[in-house]
Amino acid sequence: MTVTVKNKTKDPLVVPPVVRRKAGLKDGQEIEFQVSGGMINIVPKLPNADDEYTPEQRRIVDAQLTEGLADIKAGRVNGPFATHK
Repeated sequence: MTVTVKNKTKDPLVVPPVVRRKAGLKDGQEIEFQVSGGMINIVPKLPNADDEYTPEQRRIVDAQLTEGLADIKAGRVNGPFATHK
């Protein structure tokens, strides 16, 4: 699919609605512009894990991860198992 728009000095560059729909971009979604070698790629901004949790939830997850890693380092694990039973 090719759509051509004219770039004007004083106007912002507009991505036509048909292109946004084809790309699956949603209203209000954050997007990133990546520029390389004269090419512009527009991609949806991926969520950061820190954005998905409150600070309290993040502390709980970090504590559980630290505890789990300590168990592994101390050899407090089960397995390996010969079968799923």
